[in-house]
Amino acid sequence: MLEKEEIFSKVLRAGRRTYFFDVRATKADDYYITITESKKFTEEDGSFHFKKHKIYLYKEDFAAFTEILGEMTSYVLNHKGEEVISERHQKDFKKEYATDKLSIEDGVPQISNFTDIDFDDI
Repeated sequence: MLEKEEIFSKVLRAGRRTYFFDVRATKADDYYITITESKKFTEEDGSFHFKKHKIYLYKEDFAAFTEILGEMTSYVLNHKGEEVISERHQKDFKKEYATDKLSIEDGVPQISNFTDIDFDDI
């Protein structure tokens, strides 16, 4: 399917991802929106490629789409707030199991909160 030139566009760059929001025209000269996610992947040799995913959103779906998107974003913000909690975004983030609970004895990893169970106990 060939797409006509964009009528109106916005770009959101978000790390390795870029989101393209485009207003396009149908053959009948009605408008619709495309949302494209482009994600950059780097190969071991330094070369890279992009993977793209596209959503087509037509006028008859705008109201329901906007309502559900608003509901979903409100849910996330109300339950988790606006602070980003992610290993990728926090350089000093440490997983709970990676601190104090793991030790090495005679070259064998030991977990300090592990419950030792004998099969005779079962």
